[in-house]
Amino acid sequence: MAKKKEITVEDRLRALYDLQLIDSRVDEIRNVRGELPLEVQDLEDEIEGLNTRLQKLENDLTDIDDQIKSKKNLIEESKTLITKYTEQQKNVRNNREYDSLTKETEFQELEIQLAEKHIKELRFQIEQKNITIEDTKTRLDGRQEHLTHKKNELNAILAETEKEEKTLLEKSKAYKASIEERLVIAYNRIRTNVKNGLAVVSIERGASGGSFFTIPPQVQVEIAARKKIITDEHSGRILVDEALANEQKLKMEKLLAKL
Repeated sequence: MAKKKEITVEDRLRALYDLQLIDSRVDEIRNVRGELPLEVQDLEDEIEGLNTRLQKLENDLTDIDDQIKSKKNLIEESKTLITKYTEQQKNVRNNREYDSLTKETEFQELEIQLAEKHIKELRFQIEQKNITIEDTKTRLDGRQEHLTHKKNELNAILAETEKEEKTLLEKSKAYKASIEERLVIAYNRIRTNVKNGLAVVSIERGASGGSFFTIPPQVQVEIAARKKIITDEHSGRILVDEALANEQKLKMEKLLAKL
């Protein structure tokens, strides 16, 4: 039976750096999308709000129309009563009955005046609401056009990157499964806490990539030896030597080119 190959510290470092390269590429793809998904969502929410407002305004107009119809009916009823009282005055038996009918007629005339005043006010409300409706429709058209533009922009980016991102996420998951859980946990914690999500960085011109703090020569020798996992005392990032980093970058570039 063949002896199972021992996983060395160097193997772990290479796997961690490969994982970092994959996750960094995913970060780049998501940065290209930037705030577009949120902008699209905000526009959709705004459009929904404008449509709700329009519906309410339309309902208000219907209610006002009903009120105007009601006032017109009241006017017609009052006119009918005035005609009735006028005819009755021709057949009264005394002044008291005549005066009573005159008061009823005057009351109905006041009802007509009041109803006509209310109709005038209601028609003014209709004018104001129609202005608001037109303004809202104009804004809605503008937002719709802007949304279409943003959606097209987002869809174009997604069309270019969605397949690659999905493949990269699957590879990231596979790489994590091949690395010890404790290292994955540490890697995820560092990625969350540091700028640009760089948890594993190489030594560049004697300094830690991403933080630019100088690494003591003795520590650089230990990193290059690849015998233990060493972290940057300033940022907490896992450090690898430049030669290893260049080898893994070349390997990953070939892998990404096939996606």
